Amino acid sequence: MNTQMLSRFQYPFPMLKNPYAEQLQDITDNQWIDDEYLYLYKDDPDTRYKYKKTKTAHIASQWFPTASLERLRPVCRFMLWTLYNDDMYEEGTPLEIKHVHRQSIAVLKGELIAEKADIPLAPLLASLREELLQFIPDESLQRFISALDKYFKGLEQELAYKEKKAFPTVEECIAIREDSLCLFPFLELMDLETKLPLPADIYNHPVIQRLKALASRMMVYYNEVQSVRKDEATGSIYYNVVKTIQHNRNISLEEACLEDLRIHDEDLKEFIHLQRSLPDFGEWHDAVVNRIHYISMTLSGWKNISARMERYNTLEGFPSVETVKKAGH
Repeated sequence: MNTQMLSRFQYPFPMLKNPYAEQLQDITDNQWIDDEYLYLYKDDPDTRYKYKKTKTAHIASQWFPTASLERLRPVCRFMLWTLYNDDMYEEGTPLEIKHVHRQSIAVLKGELIAEKADIPLAPLLASLREELLQFIPDESLQRFISALDKYFKGLEQELAYKEKKAFPTVEECIAIREDSLCLFPFLELMDLETKLPLPADIYNHPVIQRLKALASRMMVYYNEVQSVRKDEATGSIYYNVVKTIQHNRNISLEEACLEDLRIHDEDLKEFIHLQRSLPDFGEWHDAVVNRIHYISMTLSGWKNISARMERYNTLEGFPSVETVKKAGH
């Protein structure tokens, strides 16, 4: 059912891939996983191998297809962080996540040096901050940090439901997953690629904010069908949209997947409509059109790259829970 169902998620958006993907994957594997961040899984080559096979630089290259190698590098570093962080704390408690949340944001803001932080990923975040400030203004960095703040709050809500083994409503689950998916921070990093941060009044326009939310939600709907078997195996069903639909409406898993697809297609229709009928943004209009174009490519790019990865299609592609919990402490 899974592959057949996933093939029904269709996007009419272009798909490009950054030519530096392989070069940056080599940096990810050899300079980061096996060197700079070796301390995370020093005596566990199997887990390091699983992270290499996830091809994080290739995912980043689908989302940032025209960035230079130097500007793609921090995106790839952050992409690796999202996997490390998700895996370490997926089984954590809301209290534990609140602490990781505070420490992570403080490091990114430059308020806390990596050596004084007591989270294992602090050095990665400190390097990320330094790299980003070479290419984007402080305002762009603050937008990125705010988006990451939303991600952590979503994660805290997920773990609260998981801890009490309760399902939210479908609408609440979608809102939580919209944040916890961690697409928003990547959408903020598009300033790296476009080299043209939008001024506050344009950036905050409700149409632009809605398009970003729709992109995140569509990726959630696709992801939930893709990961439903893994979530059933790991007890993460309480914040999987498909499982929440199944529980709240008392229907079969297949029917829940079809409902998830229906909601996805409604959001896709709205996204296309808004993209085609943007309000006039004056001298910033071309920049906005270009920005929405890049946002749309995250969807076609994600489907293309994730469909072929063991992490997202098998239970064996994930590192073991025990292993990542140890690394997180």
